[in-house]
Amino acid sequence: MEVSVIVPARNEEAVLGGCLESLVRQSEPGFELGRHWELVVVNDDSSDRTRSIATEFAARYSGVRVLDAPQFETNGGSAFTGKNNACWAGAEVACGRWLLFTDADTLHEPNDLSRSLREAERHHVVLLSYSPRQIVKGFWQRAVMPLVFSELASVYSMKQINDPDNRLAAANGQFLLMEREAYFAIGGHRSVAKDVLEDVALAREVKQSGRAIRFRYAADALSTRMYRTTREMIEGWTKNLAVLFPRPIYLTAWRVLDFALYFGLPALALGVSWLVSWQRWTLLVLWLRTLWRFYARVARSNFPALDIAISILGIPLFVFLLIRSTIHHRFRKAVVWKGRTYQAGS
Repeated sequence: MEVSVIVPARNEEAVLGGCLESLVRQSEPGFELGRHWELVVVNDDSSDRTRSIATEFAARYSGVRVLDAPQFETNGGSAFTGKNNACWAGAEVACGRWLLFTDADTLHEPNDLSRSLREAERHHVVLLSYSPRQIVKGFWQRAVMPLVFSELASVYSMKQINDPDNRLAAANGQFLLMEREAYFAIGGHRSVAKDVLEDVALAREVKQSGRAIRFRYAADALSTRMYRTTREMIEGWTKNLAVLFPRPIYLTAWRVLDFALYFGLPALALGVSWLVSWQRWTLLVLWLRTLWRFYARVARSNFPALDIAISILGIPLFVFLLIRSTIHHRFRKAVVWKGRTYQAGS
């Protein structure tokens, strides 16, 4: 069997059906579900209809399997996080030569699976990861998500990640395709069992082992809506930001300075009575240059132009999330995700 698609799912009734529907439609001549690839849904102790939705697909399609993740201690006492536990359980029963770990909130474009396999083999990598097109709803998601992803693009240069001679490594757990032999050779999700940022940690393990990885933005392959509500977004980025960015306080200070410049320069130019004309124009030109640099930086996030424009208003919430994440990781030593508390530290 060519590939096993593993979907860890905890309380995902709102999105799981769409994800599985997009996956079962991947079958094409010479690449048929149940013959050339399989789909393994791992129910992670869900309290909603997640398991029954997965079971309905298993009844309709040959090649779809459902299993329950092993029980483990919660509230910080486990050797695993919930997602790592579920991914490892799925990998242990999978039969494919390649293992694709993908989240329940993803939607896959036609022929995504077969094309990704050809891409991995063409580039001679053991790990291929895609950053999906992000679907955002509501003002605060549209204002904050471009800021987060533009900073990620700055810290995690895909050119450097894909360079085997560069130590930088990263991946996105929403689409993480890995050769089975390499996965088990480095210990898979068990080797990063306690990491809340398991995708980056796994990519680091792969690259340190001397194996090649490839990571790219892939709107052509899949999309995802990471968060359904602003509250979910706050909880999710609290879990991740302080680990994603090496110097979150430094980044916070720069964004505070940016916000002061974006609104302070025009206030000075138009509000200080003793300035002469050339001084006002100088301040306004500096302001326009600052705005252009902001737009050019955030444009790396691959979000629509309107979202990039309004993201300037999301800076205070982004700063709040950076500070909140740092407090949880460095002082409280705990983060909460999907009703579970995990030990943290950075």
